[in-house]
Amino acid sequence: MISLYSGEFLGLSVKELMIPSERVAHVQVGNSLEHALLVLTKSGYTAIPVLDSRYRLMGLISTPIIMDSILGLERIEFEQLDTKKVESAMNTEIPRINVQSNLQSSLNLLVDNPFLCIEDQSGIFEGILTRRSVLLRLSNEVKRNYRK
Repeated sequence: MISLYSGEFLGLSVKELMIPSERVAHVQVGNSLEHALLVLTKSGYTAIPVLDSRYRLMGLISTPIIMDSILGLERIEFEQLDTKKVESAMNTEIPRINVQSNLQSSLNLLVDNPFLCIEDQSGIFEGILTRRSVLLRLSNEVKRNYRK
């Protein structure tokens, strides 16, 4: 059992709480904004990782970013969705952590972000750490510790 008081919870590896890359919706830098919008819409996520051909983490794309990139002076230019690429619109300044990180080093970033991208030492995308997964684990630990 993990003790909240001993610091064991905060010492958990992010690897224990992460959603692996195989289960995370993503797009590649060369995909069109139309494809990215379809993936976002189908998955129901607000933002998804952008990867290169070697599965290195390059940025994040979201519906607001896509809409902003096709917003003209007088109208939304939907015809640009097919021609513009994800790499031209994605956010490259994203919260990322190393797969070897512990939970304590990630908590401050999770306060302001619904998820953190996890990469290995060479930048390969490993998965995401969600605020939800951390809170679920914390909730379970609190319940377990206070049932006694």
